[in-house]
Amino acid sequence: MKQENRPTEKFRTSVGGQALMEGIMMRGPKKLCCAVRRPDGTIDLTEQEVHSHWYNKVPLVRGICNMVDNLYTGYKCLMHSAEVSMDEEELEESESKLDKWLDEHTGPAFQNVLMTCSAFVGVILAIFLFTFLPTFLTGLLGHVIEMGRWPRVILESVLKVAIFLSYMFLCTRMKEVHRMFEYHGAEHKTIACYEAGEELTVENIRRHTRFHPRCGTSFLFLVILIGIVIYAVLPWDSTALRVLYKILLLPVLVGVSYEVIKWAGRSNCWLARAVSQPGLWLQRLTTFEPEDSMIEVAIAAVTPVLPENPEEGRW
Repeated sequence: MKQENRPTEKFRTSVGGQALMEGIMMRGPKKLCCAVRRPDGTIDLTEQEVHSHWYNKVPLVRGICNMVDNLYTGYKCLMHSAEVSMDEEELEESESKLDKWLDEHTGPAFQNVLMTCSAFVGVILAIFLFTFLPTFLTGLLGHVIEMGRWPRVILESVLKVAIFLSYMFLCTRMKEVHRMFEYHGAEHKTIACYEAGEELTVENIRRHTRFHPRCGTSFLFLVILIGIVIYAVLPWDSTALRVLYKILLLPVLVGVSYEVIKWAGRSNCWLARAVSQPGLWLQRLTTFEPEDSMIEVAIAAVTPVLPENPEEGRW
């Protein structure tokens, strides 16, 4: 029997998600749900409403606004999953004295500010690794070896991609991150099964691909590739000024990248497939085949957020 809240034909859905520690967050048009596997084997479900904002209808602006919102929401869900997935002994070992003091002496509002600051620090680290460091190293080498404008642009681009790929590869070497990437695969497979109009069962989901063109990994890599094109016109007179110009252009870069991946996610033309392909290749580093128990968590996470009318969730 077909479920009423799943499509009857293959289509692109706006339902998306994020891998967590021993869990998955799924986000639909009207609701968000975090499903996390507890130490006793049961699944903890946390749901909240999703509100539509004015900027979702404004091209370019919606890209940067959604990125900020997703960073905050994603980090909050990640911290929640860490608490739920650990038993009391593990939680006590992982908590520092500062964490315990904050829990006892501060309220939710202050802790939300701390989470926002932590997410902001993550953004600063990303800017350092993928914006400042390639430019600094290229400028440093330019003082040793005389290079023209375009050799510098090419060298900076190669360094940026190499640093990003190295960072992603090193992440996969960590046991906890590797397991999270297995949940990432479960998330993609579940969405692919839903988009195919099939019943959400472990057996059906297992058959589907773990690669998806609208993945956050693909978006990050697209930001880097489009940034190479946009930043190529910036002057090389000063390394510091070049980095400053890049930071000032970052909202434009994110906005353009969001529109490109949104278009590529809707289209099946050869150009859209070409745009999506590098991100799909990169997902071999960030998604792995999940266990059946992980797929069960993905089903638990996505079921509450699916729209009653699939057309409401069309991408």
